[in-house]
This record gives sequence, C-alpha cells and structure tokens, in this order.
Amino acid sequence: MRILFISMVIGIVAGAIDVLPMIIQKLDKRSILSAFLQYFFVSIVIIGIDLPGVVWWLQGSIIALALATPILIIVSEKDKKAVPIIAPMSIILGALIGIAGHFLR
Repeated sequence: MRILFISMVIGIVAGAIDVLPMIIQKLDKRSILSAFLQYFFVSIVIIGIDLPGVVWWLQGSIIALALATPILIIVSEKDKKAVPIIAPMSIILGALIGIAGHFLR
C-alpha cells in the first residue's frame, strides 16, 4: 500500500510538471486532463513493474515512451509540431519517475 501511495504522489507531481506549460498556453481542458492522467497512471506502472535485463534508471523512460506512443500517433494526425515536444517529455518525465520511485521506495 505504501508503494502505491508513493507512486500516486509521484504521478501527481509528474502530471503537474507536464500540464503546467499547457495551462500557461491555455490549451483545451480535455488535453490538460488527458496529459495529467497519463503521467498519473504511468507512474503507477513504472514503479510497479520491473523489466528484466533493463537498468532501473532506464525503465521509466522506456515504459513512458511506450505508453505515450498511442497518444503520439493520434496527435500527429492533427498537430505534427506537438510530437517532438511530447516524445522527449515522455522520456524525461519517465526517467524522473523511475529515479524518484527507486529512491523513495
């Protein structure tokens, strides 16, 4: 239960980091909610999973990018400029989630 709580807190922080620029740009509320929930749930997955043969600090980036791929496909149809922003953000936030989860366990 403690690990779930830690992953949820990390997810809230990661989601806030991701949506802050979106709020400043006054983007659509559904897009903001979608991005927040993406990182909230991704943090639970990253902290709760162990990929065999992959170093702990890289796992978060791999999982976050893999789970963001469907979003990238959908977004790329209407806004090709968003893909180079979303993909690196997934990699960076995924790594930070993995690092935070590793040290806070």
